[in-house]
Amino acid sequence: MYRIQIFDRNTAAMHWQLHKVGAEHHRKSEEAGKRIQVAVALGGDPALTYSATAPLPPGIDEMMFAGFLRHKPVDLVKCKTIDILAPADAEIVIEGYVEPGERRPEGPFGDHTGYYTLVEPYPVLHVTALTHRKNPVYPTTIVGRPPMEDGWLGKASERIFLPLLRMMLPELIDINLPVEGCFHNLAFVSIKKRYPGHAFKVMNAMWGLGQMMFTKMIFVFDDDVNVQDMAECIWRLSNNIDPERDMLVTRGPIDVLDHSSRAMGFGSKVGFDCTKKLPAEGFNRDWPDVIEMSHEVKQKVDALWPSLGL
Repeated sequence: MYRIQIFDRNTAAMHWQLHKVGAEHHRKSEEAGKRIQVAVALGGDPALTYSATAPLPPGIDEMMFAGFLRHKPVDLVKCKTIDILAPADAEIVIEGYVEPGERRPEGPFGDHTGYYTLVEPYPVLHVTALTHRKNPVYPTTIVGRPPMEDGWLGKASERIFLPLLRMMLPELIDINLPVEGCFHNLAFVSIKKRYPGHAFKVMNAMWGLGQMMFTKMIFVFDDDVNVQDMAECIWRLSNNIDPERDMLVTRGPIDVLDHSSRAMGFGSKVGFDCTKKLPAEGFNRDWPDVIEMSHEVKQKVDALWPSLGL
């Protein structure tokens, strides 16, 4: 799932982002001094569109994942001018190749962050053929300041990939990647805390998991916090954080669409431990209980409502 900017009748920009699999294929072809063949498939089964966005590990094929979602294999056919298989039910297929070492300025582009992506050099697609169905439907989406249409794809990944994250982080209870944070900028996470520094361990682990490396801000909460409730998260983090003690700042790869960083694809990230603190974490006071009405008092109050006519 990469954007393509049309230059002219026969060439276009391939926006293979630095950290994505497409860029790695291109780097390998450049190292070998060979052109790379490309087939751009537009439309077809929505499972294909979603699979193209899914944050799969490098060894998991997107077509196989789409077949898993469809409960049947994806039918593929050979392209006309290149040795690549494309989805048989695609509305439009653009065939071509990318030469090693060739770059042209791409952008600016109004992106899903709500800002224009800056102009950067990207590989050039040379088109060799364009095939399509009779009366093809050109699929599009509107991106911009969230929430927009692409938000549903991000939320689908949040839910679908939570079990996979829990396989590697069994202490993980839930995760919320708010649409307003463009998914890769902000994460609310709840864990079953077991030992001092557990929240920091989870932050570092998540920054090492595939596309989670792009997450600029991670807030880690205890398992009794509903991270899907933004109001509760803000209440908890604003009450439970001592910034000096509970903040972890680090550096590493970030999304190339982030315009705020010191360089393209490289910048800083921050994590906050919003959990109840343990004595070994430097907390030498009594952690107070949350104000909560007892069951007995609640019963008495509930019994008063009818007599008050409410």
